[in-house]
Amino acid sequence: MPAAQDTLATLRRWNLVQDNSGPFRVYRDKNGAVYHSVTHILKSTSDTAGLVRWAARLGETEATQQRDIAAKRGNMAHSQAEYLLKTSNALARNAANRKGSIKFDELGLARIPSALTKWALDKVHPKLPAVGWSASGYARSLSTWIKDNVTAIHASEFSIHHPSGFAGTCDGLLECSSLRDSHGDLLKGLLVVDWKTSVNKKTLDPSHSYVHQLGAYSLGLQHLTGLRPQGGLVVLARRCGTPNIYTLNLPELIQAEQAYLDRVSQYFSSGFPLDK
Repeated sequence: MPAAQDTLATLRRWNLVQDNSGPFRVYRDKNGAVYHSVTHILKSTSDTAGLVRWAARLGETEATQQRDIAAKRGNMAHSQAEYLLKTSNALARNAANRKGSIKFDELGLARIPSALTKWALDKVHPKLPAVGWSASGYARSLSTWIKDNVTAIHASEFSIHHPSGFAGTCDGLLECSSLRDSHGDLLKGLLVVDWKTSVNKKTLDPSHSYVHQLGAYSLGLQHLTGLRPQGGLVVLARRCGTPNIYTLNLPELIQAEQAYLDRVSQYFSSGFPLDK
């Protein structure tokens, strides 16, 4: 198996050890190096004044309940998307193996014919495990979008870490059809993808934490595999209808990578010790 595909396969399992002994969770590798969560770094370097006002307006009890509901909703939608991608990928790979149609590209990645990936997604989609009522609309929005747009599944729920001191889990390394960036150009090649759920329609911009999160995953992927994503997607599933899609082309993804590194520098320089 080519090196890139082999290395990517190892990211399907978490290769770091959780350490919950400090004020917040960190991760350690076999040499003792410490990595802080991608999302914890983003939260710690975000302007939370709006969230504070929201919690004050609702009251702490109601705000906590709303946060818990949103977290459970997001987890259920994520789990169904992961099942769809992993089951479809296994089905397509088995069919391609029988046909002898898997090829390896110049990056060292396995290439399953897109027609087989489409067939597998169509076959698995009607048989997805049910989710709770509160998440059903969001999960349906997300899974239908995946079925209609994904043409290659390289990884789902893969772990990354980076020597700058961060670690996390990316929702997908995919290729999609007929998606265009903000300039109207087709998005081609490997895309780092993050699934979100949102009650309200969100308008993202290059300074948003969701965008910088894609930069973190891209940096970690490059560090561990040498693979350079050509763009990124934030897919915001809605309770009804199609998701809101925020696209990043390659220059925009590179900007997101630098923006995230700037936030990492801010995070550690603000006094967060490496050994906690």
